[in-house]
Amino acid sequence: MTNEKMEQRLAAALEKTVPDDVSGVLSRCEARKGAVINMETKKTTKRRWTSLIAACLAVMLLGGGGLFYQRANAVASVVSLDVNPSIELKVNRSEKVLVCTPLNEDAKAILADMGSGADLKGAKLDVAVNAIVGSLVRNGYLDSISSAIMISVEDKDAARAEKLQRELTSAVDDVLQTSEAKASVLTQTLTQDAAREQQARENNISTGKAALVNRVLALNATLKFDALAKLSVEELKDLAEAGAPAMPIGKDAAAYAVEQYAGTTALDSVTAEVDSELDESTAHYEVELHTAWGEFEYLVDAYTGKVLSGQKDLLATAPAGDATAKPSAPSGTVQDIGYAKAKSIALNHAGLSENEAYDMEIELDDEDGTLVYEVAFKSGGMEYSYEINAATGAILKHETEIDD
Repeated sequence: MTNEKMEQRLAAALEKTVPDDVSGVLSRCEARKGAVINMETKKTTKRRWTSLIAACLAVMLLGGGGLFYQRANAVASVVSLDVNPSIELKVNRSEKVLVCTPLNEDAKAILADMGSGADLKGAKLDVAVNAIVGSLVRNGYLDSISSAIMISVEDKDAARAEKLQRELTSAVDDVLQTSEAKASVLTQTLTQDAAREQQARENNISTGKAALVNRVLALNATLKFDALAKLSVEELKDLAEAGAPAMPIGKDAAAYAVEQYAGTTALDSVTAEVDSELDESTAHYEVELHTAWGEFEYLVDAYTGKVLSGQKDLLATAPAGDATAKPSAPSGTVQDIGYAKAKSIALNHAGLSENEAYDMEIELDDEDGTLVYEVAFKSGGMEYSYEINAATGAILKHETEIDD
């Protein structure tokens, strides 16, 4: 029964127990104006005592019912699960989920078969977490031995936070062992922090991931929060362990550098799987290209984007008919300046060093038969975008605007 229905039923009960006799009372008072009213003590009837008791019980029930309703719907703890998908669960004192929120696009895909998180409302926390981790495993986020899932518990009650942390860690470990997933589990407990909550909202991440980003920033204040927020938990963990010497290029850029090196950017059929090894003596990304004619492994420097090892020009090894190309470059285009050169041209034109730029994005696109590098990045509160001819390196278009 809802609080509103309870109030309506109790109000009706009170109305029956204590009749509305206002007009009668007023008429009796009118008749006795000016008279001395003898304040005799009379015996209280059983009916009046019953009315008084009923009224008191009604007040107690209303107050108690409202308190119960408030406690059942009050957020006691905030639990976040982060891999690259970031998912936040708010739970009550009984460890039941009040709301489950996907914080980025990857998280929406993970919760797609759970009503975008709505189906988990009212579920016990451990059941909800098992369902989410199971979906992460099925979608390949926890396959690699270097992958990691972070569990964060935010609660005013430190003892309750520690208890939840232990229970959830055990539950997640059980799921990973059952599914033979190789990921490691990271855990942390947090106290409420308004500044951290704002950082999380502005970057569409959980407060748990925001706390991890801040740990990295404490090691190197020259790095940018919004750029770090785009890294996976695995990358942030490794970066912190390495002392955060510089900003890594990121998994997407590492995959693109390899495709440039291997000559497969014009193929729709090639996919890349990337693991970060930022805590190694030479920080790098391990990239595995999956093609129709085999799998090929590469190592990429995590800070420069240079391909350290792997087979070049894979198309030369492809059997006839196994490579399905995208629109090819126009006749006369005999070379490609490459990812690194396009980035260098844009940065030189903007008068910036690589360390001064962040949120770097580079794509190779076909513009009316001409291959063009689209380069975009941010620096000093400004956004820069360039279109660069992939064959000649000529800047075809550039824009600069305030980053809002």
